[in-house]
Amino acid sequence: MNKIAKSNGQSRPRAPHKRGAGRPSARKRIFDTASELFYRRGIRAVGVETIVAEADTTKMSLYRNFPSKDELVAEWLREHDTRFWEPWEAMASRYPNDPRRQISAAFALLAKHVADPKARGCPMANAAVEITEKDHPARKVIETHKAKLRSRLLQICIRIGVAEPRFLADQLFLLMEGAQVTTQTLGVHGPARNIARSAKMLIDMHLRALG
Repeated sequence: MNKIAKSNGQSRPRAPHKRGAGRPSARKRIFDTASELFYRRGIRAVGVETIVAEADTTKMSLYRNFPSKDELVAEWLREHDTRFWEPWEAMASRYPNDPRRQISAAFALLAKHVADPKARGCPMANAAVEITEKDHPARKVIETHKAKLRSRLLQICIRIGVAEPRFLADQLFLLMEGAQVTTQTLGVHGPARNIARSAKMLIDMHLRALG
């Protein structure tokens, strides 16, 4: 479920940044360029030199706007977190009294994302694999995001009325995480293509258990 710019992992020609009144600020160019590169190539594979070259700016400008590359990574993930929750809030507003429709809409959105051959999975999960230092500023962003997702699923499962809402929420969480990962290894025609159907069957199974 990601609105960050995506690619198939290969470099592609970038249009030169036009100079003039309509040109984005250096901060925006740096942020947008870094966001795309981090998602497409990975955090460790992208150095400051690459970012400033593709953003058509300088290291001095980057460090004037962001204290460090680590802080730039954290800011990228904070922005992803904000964008991630926008459709969830829209679904909650659209179906305020129907938690089943809310969760179905969430998994339909995820199904659409994992069917995109240019997608590279979840930026948070990808970053978690690369960033192992507990004091890295992005680590807290990742952990908070995933904890919120698990909590949000639990709230919906409680409202659905199953006997074991925490168990169902964990199953749905694992489905989401697994679908994002398997698209990177087995592609869009792998197990991830069944994500929405799998979620529905899990919920139906829990509801049947109520008798």
